[in-house]
Amino acid sequence: MLTLDLVERPFTERGSRLLVTAHPDGLRIARAAYETPLARTTELSALVVRDPAGKDLPVVSATPTEVVFAGGVSLLFADPATLVIAGHRARASWRRPDGTEHTLALAGCHVLVGPPGRWSEAAVRAASEARWDAWFARMPPVPEDLAERARTAWWTLAVNLLPIAGREGLVPSKYGYVGVWNWDALFHAVGLRHASPALARDQILLVLDHQLPDGRLPDVVHDHGVLAETTDLPRSDHARLSEHVGRANGALPSADPVPVTKPPLAAWAVRKLHRSHPDVPFLASVYPRLVRAHDWWFAASDPDGDGLPEYLHPYSSGLDDSPVWDYGPRAEPPDLNSYLIHEADCLADIADALGRPGDAARWRTRAAAHTDLLVARRWDGTRFRTLADGADVPARTVLDLMPLFTGRLPAEIAAHLERTLRSAAFWGERPVPTVAFDDPAFDPDAMWRGPVWLNVNYLLVEGLRRSGFAETADELRSRTLAMVAGAGGLYEYWNPLTGARGRRATSGFGWSAALFVDLATDRQDLRTGPDRPHP
Repeated sequence: MLTLDLVERPFTERGSRLLVTAHPDGLRIARAAYETPLARTTELSALVVRDPAGKDLPVVSATPTEVVFAGGVSLLFADPATLVIAGHRARASWRRPDGTEHTLALAGCHVLVGPPGRWSEAAVRAASEARWDAWFARMPPVPEDLAERARTAWWTLAVNLLPIAGREGLVPSKYGYVGVWNWDALFHAVGLRHASPALARDQILLVLDHQLPDGRLPDVVHDHGVLAETTDLPRSDHARLSEHVGRANGALPSADPVPVTKPPLAAWAVRKLHRSHPDVPFLASVYPRLVRAHDWWFAASDPDGDGLPEYLHPYSSGLDDSPVWDYGPRAEPPDLNSYLIHEADCLADIADALGRPGDAARWRTRAAAHTDLLVARRWDGTRFRTLADGADVPARTVLDLMPLFTGRLPAEIAAHLERTLRSAAFWGERPVPTVAFDDPAFDPDAMWRGPVWLNVNYLLVEGLRRSGFAETADELRSRTLAMVAGAGGLYEYWNPLTGARGRRATSGFGWSAALFVDLATDRQDLRTGPDRPHP
């Protein structure tokens, strides 16, 4: 049975906003909320249990099913909104946020947090055990040396599921990231398809349901609406971005509203899900929306009209603090157009599945032409250039390598990128740093300025396979899995020098859990696309 440490792995439940964590003065129960620290949503703190003589009864075990104190006292979830405490001949005490102290003599099953009601301890425990047994029974098989971390990942996928905007959405983390982020939802769908294709489809639909009239997909869907442009951002985000955006050349963000979205991977996720769990009616329902989302980038996010769309805001790239943004609030690293090229190929495959060969042919022609344009305008003979506000960005980031994701590069260029990946600049015991090891901007603990991110490695593994470098893909996969398995948790990102959790990285991170499971499973029939270059 999985053990919870009540620090990185809190006691919580699928569908519940409540988290139980350990602190020096006892257990704390807080409620997860969008853009709100748990310290501001505390329901009660300093929860301790004592025997009749007043001696503290410590927590002796914590599992997904229950938290057990010495003396036979337990915390259990009766339902997602109701946390009960059960036991006899003991006394529980706690403090409310207003400072008032409360005590309770235990004599059966009592509601600690939630609506009043009567509950049977035996029935609550049996129901909880049955829920978790059913969930873990759906975990795909993984190698034995990865099983412990995979179980933690599988648990993470369950507890991060919450009701969001009328569907069950998987949030990135209950530690602050309580909403459905566009990019995250697509990666979450990849992992959830192993448990339930319907749940996986819901992650994609949560984003598509909120598509804007112009075709853009929002950045975030949350309890209060969506985040789709800069006017929706919290004030703290503007302040944080101002610390580094444009600091290298003084380029300032626009005062006018700017669209905010995430990189275009929706068709990639849809095709990936369809390959493992075919559903033509689902494809038919989402295909027009995917087309509109793809076309938005060319119609609204290509301000210089050169046919190569740009990110109009740092958040739209998903790489908030990358050194790319030190050179201005608009940028064109090569990953964006690489994603768009592959999205066109995914749309072609979807069109084929829908019996629309004319559409499929047009999409493949478009992907080929877009590849030619990217190479002609951005390949300088040694790297794909990144532009910010029209000028070259000197920082060397992992995004330089992302054209491999297309599977369409000329062989000599693909081989050059693979050699660059395997050079000392990017290849270490724990590849791949988000900024080259020898770049002046490299910082092993600063989010996108050096740490390893599992989603980036995952996309590179796929790109290497599509580009004909299966051995390098398999080695990157193995090193990534070993790093995560040895680090102790499913973090937001990892220090590439030590393999430890990044200094400010959150724990219980959704896409790390989802993609770890998928990489650990790694069955050929679940991979996206062929392991060979496009013709």
